[in-house]
Amino acid sequence: MNKLLKGDEVIIISGKDKGKKGIISARIGETHLLVDGVNIVKKHQKPNPNKNQPGGIIDKTMPIHVSNVAIFNPETEKRDRVTIQNSKEGKKSGFLPLLNHKLKKNNKIIWFVLKVNSQKKLYLI
Repeated sequence: MNKLLKGDEVIIISGKDKGKKGIISARIGETHLLVDGVNIVKKHQKPNPNKNQPGGIIDKTMPIHVSNVAIFNPETEKRDRVTIQNSKEGKKSGFLPLLNHKLKKNNKIIWFVLKVNSQKKLYLI
């Protein structure tokens, strides 16, 4: 299961765009992501009259490696880690431990409460 999915808000943790936030627009293979507004390069493009494309210098978003991004937690305004949890039915889902909720699946956020015991371990109630 991929921890970062299309539509997730992420923050860049290394590279020339460190600290910028953006939304994942596409996944390119298993290792690269396209993030809106991040890793933009200038491309010199020849005109193509068949496709009605003018020539010139255009801005293009390039892929960024998954290891250089982290999911952005809007409540704490910081980056966060995503853990994978198995449900009783055997399904896997992403989980943000600090927010105490499952990540959205099909644009629905499923909430549940966690409790911390004396040994600082989280468990589902």
